[in-house]
Amino acid sequence: MLEESYLNERLDHLGIVAGVCQEIGLAPWLDAQECGSRQQVSVGRAAVAMVLNGLGFSNRQLYLVPQFFVNKPVEHLLGAGITAEMLNDDCLGRTLDWLYAHDLTKLFAGIARQARHNFGIKAEQVHVDTTSFAVSGEYARGEEAAEPAVIAITYGYSRDHRDDLKQWMLALATTHDGNVPLFLQPLDGNSSDKVSLLNAVTAIQTQLREADEEASVYVADNGVYSESNMRQLNRAGVKWVSRVSGTLTEAKALVQEGSQTWQQSEDGTVHWFSREMALPQGNERWVVVRTPASLQRSQQTLQRQASKAQASWE
Repeated sequence: MLEESYLNERLDHLGIVAGVCQEIGLAPWLDAQECGSRQQVSVGRAAVAMVLNGLGFSNRQLYLVPQFFVNKPVEHLLGAGITAEMLNDDCLGRTLDWLYAHDLTKLFAGIARQARHNFGIKAEQVHVDTTSFAVSGEYARGEEAAEPAVIAITYGYSRDHRDDLKQWMLALATTHDGNVPLFLQPLDGNSSDKVSLLNAVTAIQTQLREADEEASVYVADNGVYSESNMRQLNRAGVKWVSRVSGTLTEAKALVQEGSQTWQQSEDGTVHWFSREMALPQGNERWVVVRTPASLQRSQQTLQRQASKAQASWE
């Protein structure tokens, strides 16, 4: 009597992720950018393997990646003939070198375009923002040996409220619902939003036009708003929505002036009025909004200022 042998493999959530990678054509698109590769595992399939590995195993050394895949259905996830042993540090290291040499921002834009086309998603309203990632360690870097393309891990304004740590930043753009990323670019840790957001919008506009697409409007926070930035966007014919800083003289005057024609929501909790503003960079329509949440924030700010002043007097 023959004994039957069974092999227990865990698919978990990786099947869904691999399925999405297949739907957007991630591996074939990357492989199409590489000619004459001699790797056992193509750069596209190796990249998908690192995506799968990154979902829970990213803090382990590169040479341990085969260990991650040893109990996974590798052929089902990555393709026929691929084994866990093939996903070694040499294969993945060469793939990372290839990705770095081909400009990750451009590769990401191409993959995002491929995904939009395959899923039938249009890049109409584009939301652009930056964030920071705090890191531990010295990250010492000699200025003479620094490569122009390498970002500087250094001190800057921390969204994590960790001013004691160095950081790097990331500029990201997505569709209006936030589900589909369009643009990604790593930045120096001390990058200014005034510069980074404007550069991101300009780069996205160029990429979309090269793909015969055009965004109807770009949305960004007040980090992008300045006279020079708005003048440049207006000259380029870019439609935009942003928040004006409350510290601007014109903004203070408008809020102080108020309006006789406040409009309100059906439940009466949100009030607003709009005003056409003639500014050096061009005409803009400003909307002043008043909500219970904004009133509470203002009260809390005033209370902090009063407490600080009182402590100073005491």
